[in-house]
Amino acid sequence: MAATHSSEVGDLVQIKKQLISIIAQCKERGLVHSVKWASELAFSLETLPLHEIPPQPELTEEDAQDLDALCLAKSYFDLKEYDRAAYFLCGCRSQKAYFLYMYSRYLSGEKKKDDETVDSLGPLEKGQVRNEALRELRVELSKKHGAGELDGFALYLYGVVLRKLDLLKEAVEIFVAATHALPLHWGSWLELCNLITNIEMLKSLSLPDCWVRDFFMAHMYTELQMIKEALQKYQSLMEAGFAKSTYIISQMAVAYHNIRDIDQALNLFNELRERDPFRIENMDTFSNLLYVRCMKPELSYLAHNLVEIDKYRVETCCVIGNYYSLRSQHEKAALYFQRALKLNPRCLGAWTLMGHEYMEMKNTSAAIQAYRHAIEVNKRDYRAWYGLGQTYEILKMPFYSLYYYRKAHQLRPNDSRMLVALGECYEKLSQQVEAKKCYWRAYSVGDVERMALLKLAKLHEQLNESDDAAQCYIIYIQDIFSCGEQLVHAEVSTALRYLGQYYFKNKLYDEASLCAQRCCDYNDAREEGKALLRQISAVREQGEHSSTDITLPCVFNPLSNNTTPVRRVSPLDLSSVTP
Repeated sequence: MAATHSSEVGDLVQIKKQLISIIAQCKERGLVHSVKWASELAFSLETLPLHEIPPQPELTEEDAQDLDALCLAKSYFDLKEYDRAAYFLCGCRSQKAYFLYMYSRYLSGEKKKDDETVDSLGPLEKGQVRNEALRELRVELSKKHGAGELDGFALYLYGVVLRKLDLLKEAVEIFVAATHALPLHWGSWLELCNLITNIEMLKSLSLPDCWVRDFFMAHMYTELQMIKEALQKYQSLMEAGFAKSTYIISQMAVAYHNIRDIDQALNLFNELRERDPFRIENMDTFSNLLYVRCMKPELSYLAHNLVEIDKYRVETCCVIGNYYSLRSQHEKAALYFQRALKLNPRCLGAWTLMGHEYMEMKNTSAAIQAYRHAIEVNKRDYRAWYGLGQTYEILKMPFYSLYYYRKAHQLRPNDSRMLVALGECYEKLSQQVEAKKCYWRAYSVGDVERMALLKLAKLHEQLNESDDAAQCYIIYIQDIFSCGEQLVHAEVSTALRYLGQYYFKNKLYDEASLCAQRCCDYNDAREEGKALLRQISAVREQGEHSSTDITLPCVFNPLSNNTTPVRRVSPLDLSSVTP
C-alpha cells in the first residue's frame, strides 16, 4: 500500500482511500486502537462517492484455506478468549492468520499478567509479574524475521515483544522497519514515540516519507516538550484539510496544557467536548487545568458527567481524584488514583497525581514510590522528577533533591519553577554562585511565580553584596507593578524596606524618603518606614544634603562574566505608583 508523500498532504481523496483500507486491515487483526485513530481521521475528511471507495483486497490461496479457521478464531479473539483463538489458528499459513495467532498468544500472556497483578499486589508494591509468553514469542518471531517472512503487522508485534523484554535498541530498529513496511499503521509510529528519548535520536532515524510521518513528528515534538514546533505542525495539518479532526484538537489542547497556556487549552477542551461529548480520553488532562484554575463547579460537573458515561475508566477515576484533591479530601483522592492504577498500572498521570496526594498527606515514602513508578512508565515525565525533588527537600536531603531537580530541568529547560527549585538546592548546599545563576536564568526565561528575583536579592543580601541586592529589588518591584498584580504582595514591603536603608546609607535621602513613605502602606513595614523617615528628618536637620552621585549598580557583578542577559535600570521611580 503506497503512502502519499508528506508534501502532498493536499491529496485528501488519496489519503481517505488509504485510511479506509488500513481500517479494514487493522480490524481483521484486532488492532482496535489503530482502527480508532484511523477512523477518527477518516471521519474528519469528506465522504467519498461510491465509485471512489477502494475495493477489498483479493484473497490469496493461503487466505482462502485459512478463511474458516480465521473467522472462528477472530470471534473468540473478540470475546477475549485468546488461548482458544490461538488453538484454532495453530498451523495456519496465511500472513493474516499468523499475525492473529501470535497476537492472541501475546494478549493471553498480558491478560494473565494483569489478572495476577490485580490479585496479588497493591498498586504501590512493585509488580514483578511478567508475561510468560514473551520469550517464546521472541524466539519464534526472530526466526521468521531472519528469514524475511514478517509483514508490517508482524514486525509491529515483534517490536512490542522486544520492548516488553526491555530490549529497547532492537525494538527501535524493528519499529522503524515496521513503519517502512506499513507506513499507515499508526500503532508502529506510536510505539516508536515511547522509545525516542531526545531530538538527536529522533533525527538519527531513517523514517518513511509519508503523510503519517507529519502526525508522528507533531506527536514527538509534544513528547519532547518542543511545543512551539508541535503546534506549528498541527496547525499546518489542520490547514491541509484535517480541520475537523478531534484527534488534532485534543493533541493541541494537551500541548497548550504542557506550556501552561491554560486559557487556550481550556478553549480547545471545551470545543472538543462540544464535538465529542461522550469522549473520555484526555479528560484527565482537562481536569488538571480545571484544578489549577480552582474551577470547582466545572470540575464537579465533569466528574459527574464521566461517571454517567463510564465510571470504570482510568480517566474518570483521575478526574474524581482531582475533584476530591481540590476539596482537600486527600485520602479520598488517593483512593481514586489507586483505583485508576488497578484498572491500568501503566497510567502515568495517576502515579504522578497519587505522589502529589501522598505529599499533601505528609506520607513521603509512599510519595517517593509513586513518583518512581511514574518515571518507570515514562522517563520524560518532568512532574515526577520534580515531585521527587520536592519530597527529598522535605526530607532535608538536598543532594538527592538536586539530582532530581536537574533531571526535571533537563526536560523543561525554560520552566522557571525548576530553575528556582535548583537555586534553592544550591543555596542549601552553600553553592551560592550556582544558585545566583539559576535565579537569574529563572527570571530571564519568564518567572511564572515571580519569586526568582526576590530569592536572588535575598541571597545577595546574605552575602553583603548590597549593590546587587538593591538592583534585584528594584527590578522586582518594577516587575510587580508593571504586571498589574495586587500591591498587597507580601514581599514588596521587604524590597522597599531594604531599598530605604540602602539609599539612606548611600546618602540618597530623597529616594530613601520615597521608599520609607511607601513602606507605610504595608502593615509589616509601617513602623520601620516611620523610623526611617524620622532618621532622614534628623539627618536633614543637621544640614546634611543628599549625595548627587547616583551610581546605583546596573550590572550583576557575579554574573557579568558569563554572558547573562542584563537589564539596566534607573534608580527606583515610585512616583507613578499609587497603592
